[in-house]
Amino acid sequence: MTNLLKNRELLLIVIIGLMVIGFSTRAQGFAAPGNLANIFNDTSILIILALGQMTVILTKSIDLSVAANLAFTGMAVALTNAPYPDPPLAALIVMAIGIGAFLGAINGFLVWALQIPPIVVTLGTLTIYRGMAFVLSGGGWVNAHQMTAQFLNIPRTQLLGLPVLSWIAIAIVLGAWFVLTRLPFGRAAYASGGNPTAAVYAGIDIGWTRFIAFVLSGALAGLCGYLWVSRYAVAYVDIAVGFELDTVAACVIGGISIAGGIGSVAGAVLGALFLGVIKNALPVIGISPFAQLAISGIVIVLAVVFNARAERKAGRIILRDRAAPEASA
Repeated sequence: MTNLLKNRELLLIVIIGLMVIGFSTRAQGFAAPGNLANIFNDTSILIILALGQMTVILTKSIDLSVAANLAFTGMAVALTNAPYPDPPLAALIVMAIGIGAFLGAINGFLVWALQIPPIVVTLGTLTIYRGMAFVLSGGGWVNAHQMTAQFLNIPRTQLLGLPVLSWIAIAIVLGAWFVLTRLPFGRAAYASGGNPTAAVYAGIDIGWTRFIAFVLSGALAGLCGYLWVSRYAVAYVDIAVGFELDTVAACVIGGISIAGGIGSVAGAVLGALFLGVIKNALPVIGISPFAQLAISGIVIVLAVVFNARAERKAGRIILRDRAAPEASA
């Protein structure tokens, strides 16, 4: 039991499993493989955004503009596809990723070069990017009948029993794991957030690392801009409003420390799936939208408390181990 409580990923797997079993007693078929696959597909965009958010949080920063980035990028590609149906879909996807990365680079530059706190920068760009989406669209909508069939159908196409959207999320998860655990950038990100002073002495450029983290977060938000618009077949200014808070919540629930330097890809994915199960189950069992918000908020607060206690205990153990040799001497 002690090992279970210490291992956040294993604990989340158990909790999610118990939730699925519990909800299935109230909603017949909730635990069916097909419904679980639908829940994963519904959560795929949140998983991708949470992985980008995790990368930024690891460097002791935060990106509150991811949802606004998604909205602007989604509007841009939808408005491009509507009057110009001829360009290949791959070009539109590259365009979405490029726009998202550029918006992320603006955040990263302001944090890196001007030394502005990340929460201030991204809170400002959140509003700016939403405003840009409004200016670009004139406040209008782009509906399904204005977009090409290929633009809309690719993420919904079934492949080996799952929609392409789910496979894209799986590919992003594997890519994030590789980048953060096997490449120098991943080690630099953990070091920049975990111990900035030691990272500097180790020759790590903390500012540049944070800049790259924001670019990666922006690029994933841009990709999600296309995925969101194509999946829901509509683009408007207010899409994904508040979704940036869900990405932070997924990271916190998954054990990623807001203080930086602690967390795993598996934790971020499981945190997103935890929220996905809750968001899919509560309406089914008749919980009101207001109660759903309250429940989500309580879960986030409990996760923050759990993280804080775990990190504080880790610090005490280190001090105790250091004191032991001195006492014996």
